[in-house]
Amino acid sequence: MVVTGDTETLAHLLRIRRSIRDFSAREVSAELVDAILDDARWAPSWSNTQPYKIAVASGDLKERLKAQLLARYDAATKLQRGGVLGKLAAFLTRSKALPDGDFDTRFEYPQELTPRRRATGFGLYSVLGIAREDSAARNRQMRRNFEFFGAPTVLFVFVRQELGAYSVLDAGIFLQSLMLAAQARGLGTCAEGALGTWAGPVREAFDVPSAYKLLCGLALGWPSDHVVNAYNPGRADVAEMLIPVKRG
Repeated sequence: MVVTGDTETLAHLLRIRRSIRDFSAREVSAELVDAILDDARWAPSWSNTQPYKIAVASGDLKERLKAQLLARYDAATKLQRGGVLGKLAAFLTRSKALPDGDFDTRFEYPQELTPRRRATGFGLYSVLGIAREDSAARNRQMRRNFEFFGAPTVLFVFVRQELGAYSVLDAGIFLQSLMLAAQARGLGTCAEGALGTWAGPVREAFDVPSAYKLLCGLALGWPSDHVVNAYNPGRADVAEMLIPVKRG
């Protein structure tokens, strides 16, 4: 088998990419964001429909969105502590703490996948020095999602609703292309499903076409030297993902 320089570069980028959970304060220029998007736009999609749109926030707009999302997260956390009566009151008063996302980010993980999820979470908290029983520290770390982990730029990914799961599939391919394009330039990323919990602030900031639904966010910036950015949960072996042929 002939291994070219391009093959080695791609394999390297795929293996060194990490979900960055602490960014430096260094800004990302608009020109650099455009260059990354210009590479990512070549991602394949169903019948080349490209059923996604991207909203980019930095500077004051990013700070405003961060403040609004943090306020909603803090209100939701307080609501959880209020029990059934608190949740009922929030529903009746149409509290902004209630999720208004286009997709439900709250769900039960299948039993088959739960061990991987838990192992990843426990490993991350171990790197951060967060004890399993330290709910306050766990909450602070979760809250960091809505601070975009300190990233100077955040992207919000919207998908066309009529294509259902296939627009989500195409958006996933686009996101991988974008993350690799960023990695190739020394930047870091963190895809954040949590940022789909509240769509209201994002829709108020951008003129989003009504047929497009908020799928997730993506933090973009220069990785800091924080130890959390070296965390690598690993991946399953190829043999584990393959479905065996039926016998008989």
